[in-house]
Amino acid sequence: MAPLEDETEGKMNSLDKMLSVLNGFNEDNLMIDVAQAAELSGSSRASAYRYLQALTRSGLLTPASGGSYVIGSRVIELEMLKRENDPLLRAARYLIRYYADCMGMNIMLCSYYGDKVLCADNAWPDHSIPEIYKPGRSMPIFKGAMAKVILANLSPSQLKSIHSWNAERIRESGLGETLEAFLARMAEIRSAGVTITQGEVVDGLVGIAAPIRDGEERVLGSVVFVLSIEHFNSLERDALAQEIRHIASEIEHGILRASKFAATAPTAAARPRRVPVYRG
Repeated sequence: MAPLEDETEGKMNSLDKMLSVLNGFNEDNLMIDVAQAAELSGSSRASAYRYLQALTRSGLLTPASGGSYVIGSRVIELEMLKRENDPLLRAARYLIRYYADCMGMNIMLCSYYGDKVLCADNAWPDHSIPEIYKPGRSMPIFKGAMAKVILANLSPSQLKSIHSWNAERIRESGLGETLEAFLARMAEIRSAGVTITQGEVVDGLVGIAAPIRDGEERVLGSVVFVLSIEHFNSLERDALAQEIRHIASEIEHGILRASKFAATAPTAAARPRRVPVYRG
């Protein structure tokens, strides 16, 4: 298991190294041992053991059998706090379920976190499509309607920064051979207000996405219809685009209403990291 590429390579302090141990967890690897922690952090086994002990004391990890460590209780507690108090999730939770039930169509809510797009929630009445988009799952940043519509609504300076560090992946995704072509493609998507893609993330599936913005017009995420190509071809494309825009607008209004009456401040739009090298 190799350590993840880091944009500040050579400048990692001990805290960076300790936190990098958490990068070893994914859907295929749910346990970490001292040897893996040492490799992930680029540290000695003695230092890696100290990192594991500190993460355990914080509740981010918990000991398991055979000298391994698994995700700890504090992660579950933090996830609950996020789920119950995030303004985007609160505004969208019942709306996406209402429209999914009325339309008989799967709807996914995505959140933008600066260096990745995550599935934040979903409503999945059409079980003919496997529920592959589970909350917490990372989405490709340069493929699929849910991510492209978010990218297109970033500022020109953000897009230039993203292109400077990801030009090859942007070319491979068909989003432009040059910076100018990439910016033009993003402007085209932004102007349309909706993005429709077919088979870019999962073969045979169509995504129809609209952006969700905060009160300052900063993009927070996207809301997406997920349906089969056959189902899509039987429906009116323009009607679907109009409906997903309407759902996004209702979510935005819910966020604004909550910000006026809630004690907590509205959610802040995530920014790309200083050097946003996308891996997903």
